[in-house]
Amino acid sequence: MNETEWRNELEERFIDVNGISLHVVIIGNGKPLVLLHGFPEFWYSWRHLIPQLKTDFQLIIPDLRGYNLSDKPDGINNYHIDLLVSDVIGIIESLGFEEVYLAGHDWGGVLAWFVAEKHPNLISKLAILNAPHLRIFQDLLKNNQEQRKASYYIFEFLKPEEENSLIKDDCKMLKNALIAGLNNNPKLTEFDKQRIRDAWDQPGALLAGVNYYRANLDYKDWTGMINVPTLVIHGMKDTAILPIVLEGLQEYVKELQIVRDENSGHTVMSDNPQLVINEFRAFFLNK
Repeated sequence: MNETEWRNELEERFIDVNGISLHVVIIGNGKPLVLLHGFPEFWYSWRHLIPQLKTDFQLIIPDLRGYNLSDKPDGINNYHIDLLVSDVIGIIESLGFEEVYLAGHDWGGVLAWFVAEKHPNLISKLAILNAPHLRIFQDLLKNNQEQRKASYYIFEFLKPEEENSLIKDDCKMLKNALIAGLNNNPKLTEFDKQRIRDAWDQPGALLAGVNYYRANLDYKDWTGMINVPTLVIHGMKDTAILPIVLEGLQEYVKELQIVRDENSGHTVMSDNPQLVINEFRAFFLNK
């Protein structure tokens, strides 16, 4: 099913949370599954999963604060993880859900770890795609030379006004990062490219994305303990979030499954969408 077939089924809402407006896409039937995107993407990063998953779940797919059509408040402090967690909880409660499944990729996955740790009563099961547990990642950024080298871009983002580098040469850096994450190099259609570029061109969007890094890398006020069943899917050819982030997860996650996809890169849900769909159905629905 291509997007022209399921696009008409989308419901788009703007939900007021924490004094800002968040754009949320809703589609499908079944128990709610909240999908959180990463940097530098938006809700559309889940497009390869939507046609099949919408038959099993009601998909709740927000643009996180700062991205695409959601509000982009000024200031680094407005991207602190506590506010991001509150945004997700606000969406869930605004839609009247008492409990949801939650999945996240990249920064959306980092956020999903926090939501599950701080609000286990609202999250029945958690899935993480190529996103590090921040406790483990903070240690690796300090002590593991290989991960530090892979994360060079993060250290660049911490420099003042470095977000301007993202728009140089017609967003060359962002385009290269997006393609580099697609290890199996699925084709981006011209329609895809235009939608992605439109999201990047939203005023303040790129600065907001960089502020996620600036606001949260030294965050310490959490235990990191996850007490809900958790599935981790990791594309093992990820050159930014190395597979070493999987080591030690069992110390933080009470009930953990890890699926290693040897042929996928950072954006595993684009590299191997059928694997992710199958694993989500098996994990969330026990199918």
